[in-house]
Amino acid sequence: MAYRELFVLEIKEVLRLWAHGHGYRKVARMTTVDRKAVRRYIEAAQALGLSQDEGGRPLDDDLLVDVVDAVRPGAPSSPGLMRAHCRKHRKLIDDWVAEGCKGPKIVKLIGRHTGVVVPLRTLQRFLTEEIEGPRRGGSVRIVDPPAGQCLEVDFLQLGFFEERSTGKRLKMHALLCTAGYSRHQFVWPCLDQTQEDVIAGLEAAWRFFGGVFEVLIPDNLKAIVLVADPVSPKLNAAFVEYAQSRDFEIDPARSRKPKDKARVERQVSFVRNDYFGGERFGSVEEARIEAERWCREDAGMRTHGTTRRHPLEVFEQEELPLLKPAPSEPYDAPRWVTISVKRDHAIVVDHALYSVPYVIEDTELRVRIDRATVKLYHHNKLVKLHPRKRQGEAHIDPVDLPPGKAELATRDGATLQRRAEAFGPHAGEYARRLLDGPLPWSRMRHVYRLLGLGKRYGGELLDEACARALELDVVEVIRIDRMLSRGLVRRGLLSAPPSRPAPRPGNVVALRFARDPREWRAVQPPEGEEPDAPA
Repeated sequence: MAYRELFVLEIKEVLRLWAHGHGYRKVARMTTVDRKAVRRYIEAAQALGLSQDEGGRPLDDDLLVDVVDAVRPGAPSSPGLMRAHCRKHRKLIDDWVAEGCKGPKIVKLIGRHTGVVVPLRTLQRFLTEEIEGPRRGGSVRIVDPPAGQCLEVDFLQLGFFEERSTGKRLKMHALLCTAGYSRHQFVWPCLDQTQEDVIAGLEAAWRFFGGVFEVLIPDNLKAIVLVADPVSPKLNAAFVEYAQSRDFEIDPARSRKPKDKARVERQVSFVRNDYFGGERFGSVEEARIEAERWCREDAGMRTHGTTRRHPLEVFEQEELPLLKPAPSEPYDAPRWVTISVKRDHAIVVDHALYSVPYVIEDTELRVRIDRATVKLYHHNKLVKLHPRKRQGEAHIDPVDLPPGKAELATRDGATLQRRAEAFGPHAGEYARRLLDGPLPWSRMRHVYRLLGLGKRYGGELLDEACARALELDVVEVIRIDRMLSRGLVRRGLLSAPPSRPAPRPGNVVALRFARDPREWRAVQPPEGEEPDAPA
């Protein structure tokens, strides 16, 4: 007769009737339980303290648990000889396991050391039950996250398709996004698993869901995670910046731990079979259009096996109102590069030239590039912001150039003229005359020399010299240099216009640069005295 395990109520009834004074036969007849089984349960209860007297152990749930453990099939029994032999030499077995030895090798070693050959299955059971423990633990169901909080993400390979325009056979991947609470999902077919594909898929997901989830639980793909770690993974800086832009947190699943994102993992086979299986897509665009329809109508309106509800309805009623607003503008994916600054205080980014503040020399800068701007960072500090230029163009900010070189580099003659005006009005006019012409930037060196004379001799003397030169219509900076270096202005020789000799009879006119004969005297008279009349 086959063994029949009694239900707990039947066991309690057997023990209750016996405790009331009935014998084994009558209890078996009243409960329709085999008499041998009645005897077995009653003897086990007696061993645990149950008796027909009032002083025995009460018949409660604790007693029933102990009786069932003592009587049930597979109850603890005395170990066999081989198990006892393994326990006796457990220290040796522990050392071999620590060294990496497996079951077959341990069988040889224990036979060599003890002279007793233990069966392999006996040794494997001993290792599993008493040393290593079960290799695969049981699964524990985790409580669903709050509505609108988690979005689990995974990449999967859908299969191959033939592109209609080229006739090539290509492999199609897909970014699968599953809402942790409602199980509503979105599929984004693509041809690769690059960072651009991940960001494009997430941007499409925010539009599909109508909002942004608070936490993203991705896999450890390189586009998101550079170095996987259960506690502190190293994230991709470009993707972190995308998360900052869309205001969500990143919580990567552990490496080779699919249960960390079990809800999206469970949908992989469903998407591969129900969405992609048997279809004949001619392009990725066709697959994306069909994927969005399938997510809404087929997957979204099915009765989910766990929740027993329609994912789309649950999402719209309970999750959608809790999501953050969906982005209204497309994401401008930035690019980060490291560039060395050279002696010209400029860098080249995508064949366009940008100036660097002159205080930063012979160092490396981290450069962030997007569609509109170019940002320069030095030691994590933003030092310059430039508008993005096309290839071949340049953006030079005069503030970035060293003092005194900005005007020449930018061909800014007006600034040089204003600097000359600071020495006096005649110096400013002289600078304007120097720059006057079809190519003023070619005369800027003359103005720089004029400004240098002002710094050397002072603005008053420079302005007086420029005034006398303008009266004589002499617009050459080398003349001003000679006048100041020879001390003509300091001696007051140019304080009054020189007297010109009277014109001779006839058509003879005085020369333009004729000089007063008194200037040729070897010894000048002291100040305040009249020079001697010429002989």
